[in-house]
Amino acid sequence: MGVEGCTKCIKYLLFVFNFVFWLAGGIILGVALWLRHDSQTTSILYLHLGDKQAPNTFYIGIYILIAVGAVMMFVGFLGCYGAIQESQCLLGTFFTCLVILFACEVAAGIWGFVNKDLVAKDVKQFYDQALQQALQGDLTNSDATNAKTVVKTFHETLDCCGGNSIMAIGASLIQTDLCPKEKNLLETLAQGHLPQDCHKKIDELFSEKLYLIGIAAIVVAVIMIFEMILSMILCCGIRNSTVY
Repeated sequence: MGVEGCTKCIKYLLFVFNFVFWLAGGIILGVALWLRHDSQTTSILYLHLGDKQAPNTFYIGIYILIAVGAVMMFVGFLGCYGAIQESQCLLGTFFTCLVILFACEVAAGIWGFVNKDLVAKDVKQFYDQALQQALQGDLTNSDATNAKTVVKTFHETLDCCGGNSIMAIGASLIQTDLCPKEKNLLETLAQGHLPQDCHKKIDELFSEKLYLIGIAAIVVAVIMIFEMILSMILCCGIRNSTVY
């Protein structure tokens, strides 16, 4: 016989939570794919400086998010089906998957908090190396051209110039073609502003992305906690209903 009373309400409540969880998995998958193909990050992280590629630590995190979103959609479907069918086996499997997912999310959150500045730091070092090569005059033509292409891509994508304001002024004076036209030094100074430095822009670019990922992770963690509680209550209710 099926569950009755409060346990039946928990059954449908768990179904609703699982449907929301399934939707959250789809949203995370969609956001991860958007971050993967975002024009700003793609323009920067696909660059090559000679044989050296731009740091791809950010993309590793994105690929993990894609996998998490896909797994969440599967687990959400499993929970919905298990709740409707009142299957202890499916609910037990669902609970186990939730525990594993929650543990992975906590571990990923700790790693992300510890290394939150690593991505921006690596990209800034890559930019500084390219800018240094672009400003040097003793490089071969191909190396200098490659370095200038990398630097100009940073400047045009992020609308900035130089690693800091002082470096931006130097870059504008030494290599006038490196900075965007709208960031012409004389025009910028005449307006009473210093040029936007690329280090700050790089920090802003990745901090916004990480902030978005952090909010999504907190929301999913709260949903998982409620689902683990409800699935255990429903599982116990189903077991007790089979006794009578």
